[in-house]
Amino acid sequence: METQGASTQDMDVLRFTTAGSVDDGKSTLIGRLMYDTQEIFEEKMEEIERNTQRDDEELELALLTDGLRAEREQGITIDVAYRYFSTPERKFIIADTPGHEQYTRNMVTGASTAELAVELIDARNGVLEQTRRHGFITSLLQIPHVIVAVNKMDLVGYSEARFREIVAEYEDFADNLDVQDITFVPISALKGDNVVHHSGNMPWYEGSTLLHRLESVRTESTRNQVDFRFPVQTTIRPHQDFRGFAGQVASGKVRPGEEITVLPSGYTSEVDTITTLDGDLDEAGPGDSVVLSLEDELDVSRGSMIVRSRNKPDVTRQLDADLCWMNQEAMRQDRPYVLQHTTRRTQAYVSKIVYRTNVETFHREEASTFELNDIGRVEIETADPLFVDPYKLNRATGSFILIDPDTNDTVAAGMIRGVATGVTPFGQQAEPQAEDEAESSPNVTWEGLSVPREEREKQNGHKAGVVWLTGLSGAGKSTIAKAVEERLFDADVQTMMLDGDNVRHGLSGDLGFTPADRTENIRRVSEVARLFFEQGNVTLCSFVSPYQEDRDRARELLPEDVRDRFLEVHVDCPLEVCKERDTKGLYEKAEAGEITNFTGVSAPYEAPEDPDVVVNTDEMGVEACADQIVEALEARGIV
Repeated sequence: METQGASTQDMDVLRFTTAGSVDDGKSTLIGRLMYDTQEIFEEKMEEIERNTQRDDEELELALLTDGLRAEREQGITIDVAYRYFSTPERKFIIADTPGHEQYTRNMVTGASTAELAVELIDARNGVLEQTRRHGFITSLLQIPHVIVAVNKMDLVGYSEARFREIVAEYEDFADNLDVQDITFVPISALKGDNVVHHSGNMPWYEGSTLLHRLESVRTESTRNQVDFRFPVQTTIRPHQDFRGFAGQVASGKVRPGEEITVLPSGYTSEVDTITTLDGDLDEAGPGDSVVLSLEDELDVSRGSMIVRSRNKPDVTRQLDADLCWMNQEAMRQDRPYVLQHTTRRTQAYVSKIVYRTNVETFHREEASTFELNDIGRVEIETADPLFVDPYKLNRATGSFILIDPDTNDTVAAGMIRGVATGVTPFGQQAEPQAEDEAESSPNVTWEGLSVPREEREKQNGHKAGVVWLTGLSGAGKSTIAKAVEERLFDADVQTMMLDGDNVRHGLSGDLGFTPADRTENIRRVSEVARLFFEQGNVTLCSFVSPYQEDRDRARELLPEDVRDRFLEVHVDCPLEVCKERDTKGLYEKAEAGEITNFTGVSAPYEAPEDPDVVVNTDEMGVEACADQIVEALEARGIV
């Protein structure tokens, strides 16, 4: 193999995948690229020449990639093969995926890290069902660049008319896809036309060769340079004077001195140094493997994520995701899987199958399970919170795999759409990745209040605020909230109290107590609290609200400049004391299995990570607790 002379260590790398129907010529194309760029070892070249038995004496280049004799005998390639070659312009990693429908999972695997897809079409056959399937997966995986290589042009007489016909057919199909950039190149992989060198057989084609397009396509836009995400792999402490956190920058950039937040703890600090084996860096970006040291001693371990404080991912236990099932055994909703997301692992259930997608017609179909190679939309619930971005914005933090805990097999690959909030099951034709989930009803516009909050606050003589009391059932939340409201009312403060039991008699009367229903209940209450806040009231919310992310979202509904007026109050009380106070017998019923999803018994409670106020009701009386909360309101300048 000839070398390029200059070192390629610092060259840009393009990862691309090849796909197409059976016998469209993927293996021959890859062989041609490697042969014409002189990336073949001499002994491999001799093997190709020995095995070539063609009357026209063309080299059997497919033998470069079809490495198994059984594959050659059947004329198929049945796995994902990774190949490497380079030119003076760029290094390349190719994922050669099979064309058979039953190997859809292999294409998903090969394309999952690709920045470009080469879709081969046999010029004699045109756009087939398998072409559409691969196009759909390309869109689903958000591969931004596609080269449609119309192959075997030599077998249609290098016809420009046939090429234009296929281009029009593919463009009509691609209107339903979400692909940023599509380039069409007429080629003959066997003959070498327009692969590495321009072809004299097609003078009517004035575009670039396939290799030139691979060398020149811009990949910066495919790598998220904005949202800094650093999943921690391990903690490094070589001596007492240094403690660092090793990992690979998943996206975004970071510099020493920037303020960061560690998830899930929520603690903040600043980056002190960015260290590598070759020394310290002034900046780290996507793909850089580094060790970050912080200004403060924080509790950080594998599975934590370091992010920029002003640019955080969603922290959630409920995922809305597209899923490709990859296992022979069908999906089961009654059993746990292990979900791997960046460096974090947690137990997970598929809580809902929204629909399965027919990838030939793009229609959504009702399904009770997923079989091998099925693709569709699901909702997933995890035992621990994850730190996620939509896959469309950040492939690194928007993807995950599911693992069978018994066999350790990867059973599915997922692309996160967002936080699960309840979606329409199935029905009309799907438009892959084309829509964003709305955060409000369609065709509505937010109407600002005719009297601004600031004017109401002047008239009231105090500022607006939200006091959010969270704790186990029986901890004393409502009792304390009533005592605080009475104090405020006596001081001429405009108040409103929202209580868990009361809202479930009306506003949330249609909800149960599943994790999804609890989240929806708190979402509704949070929106109501925001409206009362804008009216200038001090709103007291008394809810178990077991999930930190739900409480954080309630805070974030307030305008950013006044979020310090949201007081998260942890009404802390030992579980055993709560059980002793249980006049309704709820804990007893829950422990007997009569009540499911009961917080503290059969459902988790996430205590506040950094509450504004903590009141210990097993040690303090109601009046003392109320005093503490009112004092906090006074300290914030609210009353």
